[in-house]
Amino acid sequence: MIKFRTYIQVILPALLLHLFTGCSSNSGSEPDVPLPAEAGNEMVIYEANPKVFARTNALNAISARLDEIQNLGVNVLWLMPVYEQGMKNAIDSPYCIKDYKKLNADYGTLDDLKSLVAKAHGKGIRVLLDWVANHTSWDNAWIQNKSWYTQDAGGNIISPEGMGWADVADLNYGDADMRSAMIEAMKYWVETTDIDGYRCDYAEGVPDDFWKQAIKELKVIKGDDLLMLAEGGKAALYADGFDIVYGWSLIPKLQEVFAGKAALSALYEVHRQEYQGVPAGKQRLRYTTNHDLASESSPLQAYKNERGAMAAFVLAGMLDGVPLIYSSQEIAYPQPLSFFGYQVMDWNSNPACLNEYKQLMKVYKASAALRGGTLKTYETGKVASLYHAAGEKGLFVMVNTSNEAQTVKVPIERTGDRVKNLLNGEVTTLPTALTLEAYQYFIWEKQ
Repeated sequence: MIKFRTYIQVILPALLLHLFTGCSSNSGSEPDVPLPAEAGNEMVIYEANPKVFARTNALNAISARLDEIQNLGVNVLWLMPVYEQGMKNAIDSPYCIKDYKKLNADYGTLDDLKSLVAKAHGKGIRVLLDWVANHTSWDNAWIQNKSWYTQDAGGNIISPEGMGWADVADLNYGDADMRSAMIEAMKYWVETTDIDGYRCDYAEGVPDDFWKQAIKELKVIKGDDLLMLAEGGKAALYADGFDIVYGWSLIPKLQEVFAGKAALSALYEVHRQEYQGVPAGKQRLRYTTNHDLASESSPLQAYKNERGAMAAFVLAGMLDGVPLIYSSQEIAYPQPLSFFGYQVMDWNSNPACLNEYKQLMKVYKASAALRGGTLKTYETGKVASLYHAAGEKGLFVMVNTSNEAQTVKVPIERTGDRVKNLLNGEVTTLPTALTLEAYQYFIWEKQ
């Protein structure tokens, strides 16, 4: 794996070396964006793929690594499906569920899961299980109830139409008994292991009225502590009871920006559109990779190199929303990572990257109050410039999205601001212009 020197050791001290004077001008600020979500979001989600932790007893391996996960600023742990996987027509996908109430024996026991949840709670970390409500494996016992599944004109049970998922059978939400069994299975894990909620796979493939009913009944058990994450994009999922919904549209635009194929103004516009209709107290998920994306390309490939991957993560996370870290991302795993098979990570392979994530997320958590209020974005070429206004204070972020040094004018509204660099503690006055090295970023607090 290619190593890199840490941003903190090398890049940050170079700030004063890259300033130059010039005429100040308005840098073309974008319209203000009032943040509809709860100001000061402090959630950071970690997606744990058991198959990258250990080939056996993965739940215990995740539990053993909770300190490191917590040190990434994480307070929500999302476990990818831990249930028994189907064998008939299977392709080794964890999203092919044979038994909703039975653990994958390779991952560990029920007591192992209970222990993991209890240990996470002791560290202030909530735990979400991954729930697959749209379909089951072909050898799930439910298949004996033919009316529980979608059928073609000939009465044959079918896979979800148009998805290419031949390894699974599509469930019929017109059947009341199936719905009841699904909700009962969801309750089982909350009651038995004390998990805090679910990340719901392909949430838009399930009727809204089912989610409303299921979430209402789960809240009877968990109360307002229940946390629900929807893999979907439509704002209607919030009305169903979900707290966080994916930011589907931002990712392709982010990748286009880092590939030099789109302007930052297009990314800002996507962000604004995704937050339209988001109720107060709700959020969008912000990420640069996850199990699906990592299967196609690693963040290093998607964003050119390690520095590009880090710069993209800073930009996505500092816009607004809930940042997600996918297991393997924090050590900059350089190759595509299929979630269909085992690929155990060496968590000590890239301490520089791991430490940078820790430092960055420490700053992220500490600046929660500053990230509330109003977000303003500026047109500064290939350098993203974001300002979160919080009364007399504010959080100013600049990220170079290119693999070349960029000299840009500081937005006129920010020129002359006395700021503290939250990554190294230096206090300085913002000049009329500055130079950012390839993929360099700055996070300042206005004093």
